[in-house]
Amino acid sequence: MFGKALAKVIFKVSGWRLQGNIPSDLKKAVMIAAPHTSNWDFVYARAAFYLMDIPVRMTIKKEAFFFPVGNLISAMGAIPVDRKKNNNLVNFMVDLFNHHDQMIMMVTPEGTRKYQPRWKKGFYHAATGAGVPIVLGYLDYAKKEAGIGPVIYPTGNYEEDLEKIQAFYRTVTPKYPEHGVK
Repeated sequence: MFGKALAKVIFKVSGWRLQGNIPSDLKKAVMIAAPHTSNWDFVYARAAFYLMDIPVRMTIKKEAFFFPVGNLISAMGAIPVDRKKNNNLVNFMVDLFNHHDQMIMMVTPEGTRKYQPRWKKGFYHAATGAGVPIVLGYLDYAKKEAGIGPVIYPTGNYEEDLEKIQAFYRTVTPKYPEHGVK
C-alpha cells in the first residue's frame, strides 16, 4: 500500500504518466527495462509497476541486502544473488520461473547505464529456457512516459528477435540519449 501511495506522489509531482499495461492473462514474463541510462530509471520504473499493479521482481547482488536496506529492497521485489560464486544466473532465473505460478522478472540487458553496443544475452536465454515471453518496459524522458510496449515471443533466433526489440527502443528517449539504443 505504501509503495503505491508513494508512486502516485512521485508521478504527480514529476509530471509523469503511464502508457499501456501487461495483458491480464500474462502471468510470467521477462520484463526488459531499457534503455537504462540513469539511477532515476529505477525510481520511475518501480513507481510505474506499483501503479500498474505489476508484481515485478529483480535480481540484485546479495551485498546490497544489509539492514535496513535489505528489508526495503526485498519488499520492492528484489531477490539476492551471489555473483562471487560461479553460478549460472540464467539457470537460477529459469528455476525461479519454474517454481512460481506468477512472476515478472525485470532485467536491464545493457548491464550498465552507459551505452553498450552489445546487450547481455541472459534475458533472452532465461525467457527461452523458461518458455516465457519478453515484455518491453520503457521510460521515455522526452514524453515523461512510463509504459509497456510490445510482448515478444522468442523464436529462438536471437539476432532477429533482438533487432525487433531494439527497433522499439530506438523510438524511446532515455534520460541520457547518448547512451540509448543505436
